[in-house]
Amino acid sequence: MARAESIILVNTGYGKGKSSAAFGVMGRGWARGWTVGVVQFIKSGKWKTGERKLADHLGIEWHTLGDGFTWESQDLDESAAKGRHAFEVAKQMLESGNFDLLIFDELTYAVKYGWVPVEEVVGALEQRSPKTNVVITGRDCPEEIVNIADTVTEMRKIKHAYDQGIKAKKGIEY
Repeated sequence: MARAESIILVNTGYGKGKSSAAFGVMGRGWARGWTVGVVQFIKSGKWKTGERKLADHLGIEWHTLGDGFTWESQDLDESAAKGRHAFEVAKQMLESGNFDLLIFDELTYAVKYGWVPVEEVVGALEQRSPKTNVVITGRDCPEEIVNIADTVTEMRKIKHAYDQGIKAKKGIEY
C-alpha cells in the first residue's frame, strides 16, 4: 500500500459529529508534533467552544471568520464577504507550506451558498503544499470536492437530543 505525503478528508452529511471528528484529528495531529491550523467559515466568535479553548491551550492557529448561522444574519452580503475572506485566509495557509494539517470547518457551506466557486476550492486544494493534510467539514459536500478527497465520511442522523427538546450541551456540542 502506498503512503501519501498528504491527504484530504471530508466529513459531510446531516448527522452530528462532523466538526467534532475533525477536531479529534486536530488533537491527534498536534500530539504527533504537527503544525495545525483551523479556519471556521460560518461560526462566529460569539460562542466560547471547548475545541477553541483546547486549540488556544495547544498553540494551534485558529481563525473564526464567519458571523454565525446564516439564518440569523442581518446582512447576507456581509456574510458572503466574510466567507470569501475566510477562503482567502485558508488559501494562503494551504500555499504556505507552514502546516501539516488544516481543518476547514464548514467550508462546504461557503461553496453551497455561492460565496466561493467550487473550482477555486478544488484548485486551491490540488495546489496545496505537498505535506499539508486537510479536513473539510459541512453538509452537502460538492461532488467535485468528494472526487478529489482521499477519505469521505457521511454522518447520518438516527436520533438527536435536540429533537426531544434538549438544548445543545456544553462539553458535548460546544
